Amino acid sequence: MLKFAAPIALSTALLVAPVTALSAGQTISNNMNQCRSGNGPAVLVNVSGIKESSGKLRVQSYRGTKEEWLKSGAWLHRIEVPAKAGSMTFCMPINNAGTYGIAIRHDVNGNGKTDISSDGGGMSNNPSINIFNLGKPSYKKTAFSVGNGVKSINITMKYM
Repeated sequence: MLKFAAPIALSTALLVAPVTALSAGQTISNNMNQCRSGNGPAVLVNVSGIKESSGKLRVQSYRGTKEEWLKSGAWLHRIEVPAKAGSMTFCMPINNAGTYGIAIRHDVNGNGKTDISSDGGGMSNNPSINIFNLGKPSYKKTAFSVGNGVKSINITMKYM
């Protein structure tokens, strides 16, 4: 397990990079009505492996491009809610059909800081995290296409 600690820690650190005044994104509520059949474009994000019911879960959408994936201030929409152990589902609206990526961070103690030993994270397509990608998988590994309907994806959280 220790050989995975550094890569997971780096991944968590990247997910919590400050997004201050540069952010062009919008914080929204988790409105599941936007993911009903016939609506869209939107992404139904099924998250599993949430370690505990404490702190906050932050779900962010990005364009699936090299220039924007996980870049500070480049997220499009953010949903932030109290975490619930086990599984949670989110509806992330998308403005237009295209290629996107989703990143999730679990701030276990809710302090708004990166606590490498306890916080967790996950990304669309559940890419492996290793020392070679330094915790930031390529946009090519996390990107997925969204049409004009509702796209369903599954993300498994990773912790140290």
